[in-house]
Amino acid sequence: SGSMLNPEQPLPRRIRSFIRRQGRLTDGQQFALDNYWQAYGLEAENICDFTGVFGRNAPVCLEIGFGNGEALAQMAQANPMVDYLGIEVHRPGVGHLLRVLAQRGLPNVRVYCHDAVDILERCIPDGSLSAVHLFFPDPWPKKKHFKRRIVRAEFVELMARKLAPGGYFHAATDWQHYALSMMKVLSAHQSLVNASATGGFCERPAYRPQTKFERRGLKLGHGVWDLVFIKPG
Repeated sequence: SGSMLNPEQPLPRRIRSFIRRQGRLTDGQQFALDNYWQAYGLEAENICDFTGVFGRNAPVCLEIGFGNGEALAQMAQANPMVDYLGIEVHRPGVGHLLRVLAQRGLPNVRVYCHDAVDILERCIPDGSLSAVHLFFPDPWPKKKHFKRRIVRAEFVELMARKLAPGGYFHAATDWQHYALSMMKVLSAHQSLVNASATGGFCERPAYRPQTKFERRGLKLGHGVWDLVFIKPG
């Protein structure tokens, strides 16, 4: 239902903890949430029936933490035969993406505004995803916050269960420490295989759009690390 995004009503408790620390919605983002959520939004309630939601049987790619959704919209436009699910807790980013989807008339994207681990546990069928993308997740750079990083053993276990045989997980980060820690956790998982021939990091695959932020960083000599792990078919 669209009621969750009615500005007159309090937000459901489950996402309130994320609401307090985010910027205000622009008028355009609020308009998009009010008018386009019905078309593109999914509620975090039941196991998602992808065929019913998208009206077809196609590979499903999940992006966790899509930010403003520009990369997700770009990928969905470039790959019309793939269906995309995006998860983002910050409503301004969700509003931005909804507006882009409506403007471009992209039928192959649906959005959750909720905690990603919760969605994986509650709504995503086991063995159903052709890909999981995690581009520039919050690095939580302080040592005392490392435990808040999403890529830990429990997450990898859960995510690998949701991948279809032959599916892959692709993470990208510009924090070397996080890149190394992800590499360690992913390499330790029994049912995933590093796509890199050398067993290290991968070149940026052509399907991952470069962000302005990333291009600026690369010009300044900052590194970006891509990790791709496959669940054998």
